[in-house]
Amino acid sequence: MDFNLFTVLDAIYAEGSITRAAERLHLSQSAVSHALARLREVYDEPLFVRSGNGMLPTSRTKEIIGPIRQSLANLKDTLQPVTQFDAGSARNPFAISLPDVLDAWALPPLMQTLQREAPSVQLTCMRVRRRELEVALTSGRLDLALDVLLPVAASIRHAPVMEEAFVVVMRRGHPLGRAKWGMKAYEQARHIVVSARRAGLSAEDFELSRLGYRREIALRCANYHVAWSTMLCTDLLLTVPARYVQLHAASSILQRPVPASIRGMAIQMYWHEAVEHDPASLWLREILRGVLARNVC
Repeated sequence: MDFNLFTVLDAIYAEGSITRAAERLHLSQSAVSHALARLREVYDEPLFVRSGNGMLPTSRTKEIIGPIRQSLANLKDTLQPVTQFDAGSARNPFAISLPDVLDAWALPPLMQTLQREAPSVQLTCMRVRRRELEVALTSGRLDLALDVLLPVAASIRHAPVMEEAFVVVMRRGHPLGRAKWGMKAYEQARHIVVSARRAGLSAEDFELSRLGYRREIALRCANYHVAWSTMLCTDLLLTVPARYVQLHAASSILQRPVPASIRGMAIQMYWHEAVEHDPASLWLREILRGVLARNVC
């Protein structure tokens, strides 16, 4: 089926004449007549009857012209470039994936921003396993993801969005609070590491290993909240991104710098190439970049 035939049908209906329809479409009269003949075969219906110098639509044509015109208008709309995202009236459902440590400081200011700029937008925050990240972004189940630098396919776009320095925290009253602080004290202490994996180096341990250091891990857990609570009632040290400390009462902990020059927690933003220029995706990416650049609310 040649869908251009519907454009011819619409033109004949509007002009009431094959001659004027041909002029409107910049076609020859014979081309328009041939198209009408094909339409009559498709519908098994004359569609138009001659009346003097004009063409009158049959009752069948009057029935179908509305849906045809609406369909042509819908197709035309798809060719129009969408230049902006109207956040104020949008009702889009967005799904993002954040690592555990970002939830606590990113979600509150993100929701503040959404309530102010896009009050009807719906947000789902989930945690997608790294090996499932590409599939989730490709399928559209996930709009954006934040995580450390990962090996991904070329169809997955990514860009750095933040880097947060690590600091060391310990409970107030910890023996190291009165001792000389340095790499020797850090290495001799026992530590909590936050990682969803059963084994392998965390981001901070990878950085330490590059400098020839190795710390003793007493507890490996997958949740920063649990790690923090454990740190408060033990002599274990916890190394966390500096911004995470701002979420907690400073009176309950002692804070020290990591006694080695290591890179902080570097976070990338991931999205699929299909939404590279999508106005809604562009808007959400900018909102998240702005939120990550702010302090916690």
